[in-house]
Amino acid sequence: MRQPPILSEALRLFFPLAAMHGAVWPFLWVVIGGYGLPFADAVPASQWHAHEMLFGTYGMALAGFLGSAVPEWTDTESAQGRALVHLACLWVPGRIIGVLGADAWSLLAGFFDMAFLLALSVLIGRAMLARRTVKHLPFLFWLLLFTAAEAGVRYAWWSGDLELASRMLEAALCIFTVLFSLSATRINVVVINLALDPGGETTPYRPHPGRQHMAGAMVTLYMAAKLFFPQSDVCAWLSLAAGAAFFDRLAEWFIGRAVFKTEVLLLGLGNAFAGVGFLALGATRLGFSVTPAAGLHLLSIGALGCAIMAVFIIAGLRHTGRDLTHLPWQAHVAAALMAIAGLVRILPEFDFAATLSPYHHGLSAVLWAVSFGVWLQSFLPFMRAPGMDDAGVCG
Repeated sequence: MRQPPILSEALRLFFPLAAMHGAVWPFLWVVIGGYGLPFADAVPASQWHAHEMLFGTYGMALAGFLGSAVPEWTDTESAQGRALVHLACLWVPGRIIGVLGADAWSLLAGFFDMAFLLALSVLIGRAMLARRTVKHLPFLFWLLLFTAAEAGVRYAWWSGDLELASRMLEAALCIFTVLFSLSATRINVVVINLALDPGGETTPYRPHPGRQHMAGAMVTLYMAAKLFFPQSDVCAWLSLAAGAAFFDRLAEWFIGRAVFKTEVLLLGLGNAFAGVGFLALGATRLGFSVTPAAGLHLLSIGALGCAIMAVFIIAGLRHTGRDLTHLPWQAHVAAALMAIAGLVRILPEFDFAATLSPYHHGLSAVLWAVSFGVWLQSFLPFMRAPGMDDAGVCG
């Protein structure tokens, strides 16, 4: 029996699943549920919300990226068919329990989520082992740390330590930000060179080696300090340093008019949101009138939302044999909606657009969901169609 194209590569199946979850879940939680969850009791709905964003929508997006990128980097065969279906089946139970906020079933959901992440780790680790390469080990290392953060969240919920759960969720957010930083070092080179020379005959852009890992290193130090010394003001200064590192990295986008191409600008916006987010977290700790939620949402909705949508657009086109010269109009709309969702969510926290409060929570969730819905409407047919000499664009 012939295998359907959507099962021929990880991102073809996993990106649509992540988009479906991102499009549907906010409506259920905010618009229909009114910020409540039917079976949430000991665990606050806000922590369930953060968990499902990170380990649900973003977790499946990460699986799609790594499941396709690592085989491309190592020139090994990508997982296909039943292997992808089985991996997706490990992800689904946690999403069902998460949408209900079923505290009593949290440990079971955690078992499936950790099994999903560990299976993904085996998948990409096997590709690295086949080529005897350690070049891509940082991705495996951080994926395993992401798995450990999931275990920490579930343990904290089970033991009733909500403060620990909050720190573990922030650690998971930082881990994903480091993964974004690592991924951007690979993707930016390809995307910016194609923006400068669509024919791909020259490579005029070369990244500055000193900028490639500084942001990730500073986020790592901040995360470690916040986990083990949460009351120390050192956390604030490390957060400011992380923000500065992301701003320094914005120099990679000083490429002239080509920066306004949607795929280039969206990656730059993700970097900028990350810089402002860490500055906001540091300012909060130092006593400025900024709520902690402002920095966290700058990172989760702004930085990671833009980064995920950029990868959906770029890899979604290139891995289905299409180029970035003429993006579908839905790609531009989805990108704009994602950036606006981040701004709407955080601007009232800084007393800008105060008239949006308290409606900015729901409005931002709707914009975020519609962004994924618009992408899905345009790109799902690409994922289901046969390949067209897939070019790859993961660096």
